[in-house]
Amino acid sequence: MPAIAPALPQRRAARLFVELATSAHEVREAQSLRFRVFGEEFGAKLKGTHQGLDVDDFDSLCHHLLVREVNTGRVVGCTRLLTDSNAERSGCFYSEGEFDLGPVAKLPGRQLEIGRTCIAPDYRQGAAIAVLWSGLASFIQLHGFDYLFGCASIPLGAGDIQAAAIMNRIRRQAMVGPELRVTPRVPLLSGTVSDEVLDAPLPPLLKAYLRLGARACGEPCRDPDFGVADVLILLRVAELNPAYSRHFIERADAI
Repeated sequence: MPAIAPALPQRRAARLFVELATSAHEVREAQSLRFRVFGEEFGAKLKGTHQGLDVDDFDSLCHHLLVREVNTGRVVGCTRLLTDSNAERSGCFYSEGEFDLGPVAKLPGRQLEIGRTCIAPDYRQGAAIAVLWSGLASFIQLHGFDYLFGCASIPLGAGDIQAAAIMNRIRRQAMVGPELRVTPRVPLLSGTVSDEVLDAPLPPLLKAYLRLGARACGEPCRDPDFGVADVLILLRVAELNPAYSRHFIERADAI
């Protein structure tokens, strides 16, 4: 694991709280949830499956943010955070395996990559996402990051048509300018569908990031191991939507 960051102010509410993992055991709890969601529920091809874990080489470089039930201590949500300094030591960010980051990698200021975010099925109506965001917001503020980015997954659908339909909506509503576009290493099988096909719903996590002010940085990368397409999203912290971030944090306090 990387050196532990200064203590995150623990946000505790009636049902859930968020904290940073501080031991190998706590990281394994996150890896176990990821295995159940990505591997068992969605059928992704993962490493470490013989142990019931989702494991890769980036886990040891990242901080792991955990959402727990207050009464049971069960981990019901998690994400991992790769700082620019740890990425520099390792040689790359995780998303560089899927995209030529180009102009995003050259942005001035501190950068934080978020990835492997997942929520237990019984907490996907917003509660755990709200608490997770409150912890993420505290981490960003504590360390003075200027940019948050990472891969947000969208379903492929038959012939990648569902992903292409979702991208229609994203291009119209939430795309960065040409100067910040990245290049996917594996594009969709079907890159476009009719502009009339706009009603494919956005996954909850992607919708939450876009409402916060994040934008997509171009076309998605096809990830056959996970059966999804990944969109690189970028949030300039100074442009974070204050009303929606306040909604997240206030909602977390009430849960």
